[in-house]
Amino acid sequence: MTTPAERRRNGRAARERVSRSAHGRWIPAADRPDPLDVLERQGEGRVASLLPIRRGRMAESPFAFLRGAAAVMAADLGALPDTGLTVQLCGDAHLVNFGLYASPERALLFDVNDFDETFPGPFEWDVKRLAASVAVAARDNGQDGERARRAARVAVEGYASAMRQLAGLGELDVWYARVDTAQLLPLLSKPRQRRRVEAELARARRRTSLQAVGKLTEERDGRRRIISSPPLIEPLKKDELRAVGKVFSDYRATLAEDRRVLLDRFRFVDAATKVVGVGSVGTRCFIVLLEGGNGRDPLFLQIKEADRSVLEDHLPPLRVDAEVAAHHGGRRVVTGQHLMQAASDIFLGWTTGPAGRHFYGRQLRDMKGSVEVADLKPPGLRAYADLCGRTLARAHARTGDRLAIAGYLGGADTFAEAVAEFAVRYAEQTKVDHGELVAAIADGRLEATRGV
Repeated sequence: MTTPAERRRNGRAARERVSRSAHGRWIPAADRPDPLDVLERQGEGRVASLLPIRRGRMAESPFAFLRGAAAVMAADLGALPDTGLTVQLCGDAHLVNFGLYASPERALLFDVNDFDETFPGPFEWDVKRLAASVAVAARDNGQDGERARRAARVAVEGYASAMRQLAGLGELDVWYARVDTAQLLPLLSKPRQRRRVEAELARARRRTSLQAVGKLTEERDGRRRIISSPPLIEPLKKDELRAVGKVFSDYRATLAEDRRVLLDRFRFVDAATKVVGVGSVGTRCFIVLLEGGNGRDPLFLQIKEADRSVLEDHLPPLRVDAEVAAHHGGRRVVTGQHLMQAASDIFLGWTTGPAGRHFYGRQLRDMKGSVEVADLKPPGLRAYADLCGRTLARAHARTGDRLAIAGYLGGADTFAEAVAEFAVRYAEQTKVDHGELVAAIADGRLEATRGV
């Protein structure tokens, strides 16, 4: 077995492959794929009628564009040299893909919460996407380049500091580490910050299936039904309901036995299609309403399509585990979530749908919440960036060699300075790419639906 000292040396040796300061470079490659072409290719196989909604949402701001452009950034990162220090990547680690949710023990946790693009790859890809999202958010919020750089650097410093700490812990201590939101409030010294966080925690606790029933359903002919709101929510036809029933049955089979026993205590009530997110718009997504035996015990599940990860085409062939690359897309998402999250949804499972499409299932609302990034002032953005950086490090430490990564990072701030520089430069690139999308919509080359 490799000793801790050898693992740290392996990490330092990776600097010969890519120096820490080299991460600050960002010059678009001469053969850089057109970002709009990348997005249109990604849309192939999705529901074509929904793609204008995706474009409209991405056109709202550079940050919205970045959220939907994971495939664009994956191609950009894939064109750069990497450390070779592999972890289970989130694959889309921007600021909005961190947030609040309930653990099985009903504690409110903060963690990475989106895994549609999860895949094994070099740790710095997630760190760079997080830092870039911080810089883009800062510029969108009216902050200048220096403040954007500082905020991005805070995110990377948080990551590096946490990784160094985690490198000194035992395996079980790392696995059991979590960010319980009850631990956050004592760290906030300013009353305004405490009140704001307390309000967000209260909102998250109210976001349950019971709340969703009040918002998304109505009584029709004496039965509870999901409200139709085209094109965002549309009821299913009878043959589609039968197909979803089969999908649901297969999904159930992937749950642990105790979860299956619990799920069997609910009965199927209704299902509908639902448009979700920004980058996910166009993928097939269903919401399923179930009801417990007492008739006042609702459970909303989401069954969402799982495409191939946007990372898969940009990793060296020898890096990609053939078994991982070939397996079920829904199982990829579920496995990645279990690996990276401190605790996961008890109803997390996967299934195969019509035409062999892959899906995964989870609760639609389970005390979920997120920060409104557009509302963050410079100090708030820096504090949130630090929290996200530390949280990402904990997720990476569960699946990668944390001692090697800590060895690579070292004790200096070289890596943080470099990635912050990259983030500011990539924020400028994102602004340009966003402008190209807006122009293509304006001159009619691309159809977009705004405000939906």
